[in-house]
Amino acid sequence: MRYPQGGGLTAERRAFRERLRLEAVDLFAAGHGNVVVAKQLRVSVRSVQRWRRAWLAGGPPALRSRGSAARPTLDEKLVAVLEQELARGPVAHGWPDQTWTLERIKTLIGRRFHKSMTLSAIAQMLHRHGFSHQMPARRAVERNEEAVTGWVKETWPQVEAPRRRSGPSSSSRTRPASR
Repeated sequence: MRYPQGGGLTAERRAFRERLRLEAVDLFAAGHGNVVVAKQLRVSVRSVQRWRRAWLAGGPPALRSRGSAARPTLDEKLVAVLEQELARGPVAHGWPDQTWTLERIKTLIGRRFHKSMTLSAIAQMLHRHGFSHQMPARRAVERNEEAVTGWVKETWPQVEAPRRRSGPSSSSRTRPASR
């Protein structure tokens, strides 16, 4: 069973499952039925039916493990090349502005390395290599720190919704203590 959060079968578990399938080949060759094979190997009849169809179509090699089902990732050499490409900027790669988005990085990886990665995998990879989102390389020359500080202290409290306070007058979801 594979999970979208990055789970799935370990190498040991894949090897175990492959051994089961290859044991099934021996039982198929001996003439045993699907129900008998399923009981003996403690798997579902449906799995045995799938294995038998694959075995009949392609022989024992059809039941060998094909390796991890994980999506392709970039090794350290390719990540170094990607960092160089990102340093060149989006304009150098044909985009009209200087903003890197995950979609653009995904497109760049596809064009440059011929690999397809999910947006979350790209975000995790970039984070592991020291990149962060919405982090400008430098401050704007026009930035006025005093104005920003004043806005945060004076204007923001008026814009921000008041928070609910807990206290004696607030409603509680717990029942009062019994006496």
